[in-house]
Formats: sequence, C-alpha cells, structure tokens
Amino acid sequence: MSFAERYGPWAIIAGASEGTGREFAKQIAAQGVNLILLARRETPLQILATEIIESAGVECETLAVDLTSTNATARIVAATEGRDIGLFISNAGADTNSAHFLDKDIYSWMDLLALNTITPMQCCHHFGKAMSERGRGGILLVGSGACYGSAPNMATYSGTKAFNMRFAEGLWAELEPKGVDVLFYALGRTDTPMLRAQLEANGMPVPPDLADPAEVARLGLERLPYGPVADWGAADDEPGAGGISAAHRRERVRMIAKMSADMFSKGKQ
Repeated sequence: MSFAERYGPWAIIAGASEGTGREFAKQIAAQGVNLILLARRETPLQILATEIIESAGVECETLAVDLTSTNATARIVAATEGRDIGLFISNAGADTNSAHFLDKDIYSWMDLLALNTITPMQCCHHFGKAMSERGRGGILLVGSGACYGSAPNMATYSGTKAFNMRFAEGLWAELEPKGVDVLFYALGRTDTPMLRAQLEANGMPVPPDLADPAEVARLGLERLPYGPVADWGAADDEPGAGGISAAHRRERVRMIAKMSADMFSKGKQ
C-alpha cells in the first residue's frame, strides 16, 4: 500500500504548530493525506494550515486545544467525528518546568503528566480502536532519549517518556497482528523554537549538533512500519542511547509476548 492507503485518509498531529510537528504535517500532506492539526495556539496552526492547503492541495483543519486539560480528549474526539483517522501522531510533550521536583507545585507536574501520557493514551485508545477494526493505521509517539535515564530537573519528564516507550512496546505487540503500526520515537536534541527559547532563557549557547526537524520527521515516518521503537541517529540494528538496538527491542517484545501466551495457555489447561 502507498502511505496514503496505509495511513489515510486523515491524520491527526498533536503539537503541530512548530518544530518537528510542523515538519510531520508538511511531509504527510505531501503524500496526499488530509490533516487535523492540534496545538494550544490558534494563529500558528492557521498559518500552517493555509500553507499546506495551498502547497499540497489536501484538506487541513485545526483545533486549538490545551492538551493538559481534562476535556482535551473529548474535544479532539468531537472535532474529528465523521473523519476516518488513519494516523495519530503525539508530538507535544516538552518539559517547560525544568526544575527539581519539590521546587514546583504538584499541579505543574500533573499538567506534564497529562500532556505527555494521559491525553496521548486516551487518544490511542479511541483512535486505535477504529484502526484495529478496519485493519490498518498508525500511531507514532514522539519521545526523547530521556526515556532511558533520568537526572536532576528531569524526574517527571523522563518518567513520562519511559512510560510512553513501554506503553508503545505493549501496544505494538497487541496491534501489529491487526495491521496497525505503533512506534515510539526517541529523539535527541532537535533544533526547535522551544529548545532555542529554553537555551536562551538559561543563558546557554545553541549547540552545533542539533538535529534538523525535517530530517527527524522524515526518518520517523520512514520507521513507522518497523516499531515498536526507533532511536534518532541510530540505524535499526545499531545500539541507541539505551544500549541496545531497535531490532533487539523488537525481538525482545516478541519473546515476552510468546512467553506470556505460553504461560496463559498452560494456565488454562
């Protein structure tokens, strides 16, 4: 199948207003898939939607939504009613707190938890059901190398990314037999407006080795059929930041799935 046949006719991109989300949108539209763009700020979404409609000739709708809010998923579901969603990309999820856990109020961390895990999980549940029933589709959870280890100022952030990786592995094992692709994409430092703003706020220079958002998006879409994990900067069979390759992780999930199935089968005897 072509990309549009496999992941169309509509794709949702959460966190689409800038950086890698913007590049995902442009590259997906170029392959003939209609878009629903989500982000907190309406103006950047509208600008991007106009650009995509003019350049790619696809339909492009927007929804300004705070992905930390308790009604975020309900609003997304309502806005996509009647649309056949073949691809869901969760690209929002930066840590704007950047502080020791006890130095911020708990509600700041609860918002981060909602942004990075709760809302994406709810969307995976809703849209994954329809994909599973029709036998095709894709779910791409954009994460970070922070999933492999934590440090000061990263306790909650790295925890949410680790959850997303394990969640994607299990979801991939469940949905692969039904024709639905699932990928957790662990990024390195990428040249986005948000990262540049954070560096400037902390008086730090821009590193020379930042990844290009367009190339990051291109590789993510290329690796989507080969879940459950991909590491930016490492080939499928090369060890990533976690010390083992994506191919090794894939086979490990298959092995655990087989062990679980065998144990369940024996328990029923």
